[in-house]
Amino acid sequence: MSFSLDVLFYTPIVFVLLYLLVNFLFKVQRNLCIVVLGDIGRSPRVQYHALSFAKEGFRIYLVGYEGSTPHKNVLENENIQIYHMSQPPAFLTKMPRLLGYFLKALWQSIILAWTLLLLPNMSSIFIQNPPSIPTMFVSFVVCKIRFCELVIDWHNYGYTILSMALRAGHPLVRFAKWYEKKCAKLSSHNICVTNAMKQDLESNWNIRATTVHDRPAELFKSADVTQQHQLLLRLGKEHSVFLSSESVPDSTRFTKRNQDGTIVKVDNRPAILVSSTSWTEDEDFGILLDALEEYDKRDVTGDGSRTLPELICVITGKGPQKEHYSQIIAEKQWKKVTFCLPWLTAEDYPLMLASADVGVCLHKSSSGLDLPMKVVDMFGCGLPVCAINFNCIDELVQHGKNGLVFNDSQELVQQLVDLLDGFPHKTNKLNTYRKNLTSFQALRWHQQWKKLVLPIFYRIGKIEDPAFSIPDLFGSPQDNSKDAARDVKNTEHKKDK
Repeated sequence: MSFSLDVLFYTPIVFVLLYLLVNFLFKVQRNLCIVVLGDIGRSPRVQYHALSFAKEGFRIYLVGYEGSTPHKNVLENENIQIYHMSQPPAFLTKMPRLLGYFLKALWQSIILAWTLLLLPNMSSIFIQNPPSIPTMFVSFVVCKIRFCELVIDWHNYGYTILSMALRAGHPLVRFAKWYEKKCAKLSSHNICVTNAMKQDLESNWNIRATTVHDRPAELFKSADVTQQHQLLLRLGKEHSVFLSSESVPDSTRFTKRNQDGTIVKVDNRPAILVSSTSWTEDEDFGILLDALEEYDKRDVTGDGSRTLPELICVITGKGPQKEHYSQIIAEKQWKKVTFCLPWLTAEDYPLMLASADVGVCLHKSSSGLDLPMKVVDMFGCGLPVCAINFNCIDELVQHGKNGLVFNDSQELVQQLVDLLDGFPHKTNKLNTYRKNLTSFQALRWHQQWKKLVLPIFYRIGKIEDPAFSIPDLFGSPQDNSKDAARDVKNTEHKKDK
């Protein structure tokens, strides 16, 4: 009996010690875990990181929630293994708000820790922030247990997103800011998405980060008229707005096949406006709706001739406010504006951007320090964009050069009128912006990632590092190249005095 009790007592202790010893002695340099406490399929930057690591010979354990289907290149890559976590129980949303938040964070902490502890050996855990709670602290604790390093990719600040649901001075928001600031110092390396965020992290949080702007992946590129024609025919099977009203075989409202078999654009075709939205509070869809209502009224000139084209508005994305705005759209009487709200596959979305004539971005950062990846995708496809103005949007959209920036619906409608007046025969402004985007299209995600991100993980894994030169990729006022090189060498945060 005594022997049995001794076995029961000592077995867990021996198991824990062996687990720690194995993690300490057997480090796999090219194994790492990427964590996003969200839908993996709707986290493009995380997927891009995973694909780039895999391309460089790393084995990736991608941890997150199941939802939208990730890109097929992620699913089919033998070096990427996806681990789906269990979603918090639905009944938590029906509990009092503070209690619900606490129990949700507790659930996520347990599930995330359990998932990370059971993964094969790895050299680092690379997390996307936000969400901050509980990702940052749980990942840090696991890193200490598993003798690996924590790296944070800063997309935004979690507490600023929470303040949109509550209020800036709410106790929970103040706690979230304190938690995020404290946990930020637990990482060994940091990267961020803008120079503005880099400066803010350093001046206000005493955190040094490397700026890694979003860049388009290879699939976001211009499409020829044949590719556009095939896409529109395919979408027309579910959305009749893309089909020709003349019932001509192998034709759409925008393209047709000539007798010699060539595909051409249709004269007097409508213009396609595309906007991708998450249908959340940080994207005021009402601004676009008001602008389109005004556009709809500007039907003809004084002499009765039409100069503005019909407009097909393709609004992609999922989110909590989609049903609300869908009902508003349905209740209005539209003369020349037609809406289509599809959910596009990861393969069709880039083709839709490449087939459009103008893009609109309504993303207004909760912190004013991050940039909308949807604009990066549009630029990658050579699509000029009208983007709502906020603090650091000029790091991406250069007003009057590669797109336009607006402050309200009146400015937006005037920009649409100026761009589309005389379409499709007069497109001088659109053509100029497209031409100016060619330099942006030339620099792709992996090319930049290899120069700025890969050296960090080579250093962490103590992998022999080829000679990396890190040039200033963005032509910014800061010398980003020197910052990047310095950050790769300096792996420690500046300490608070």
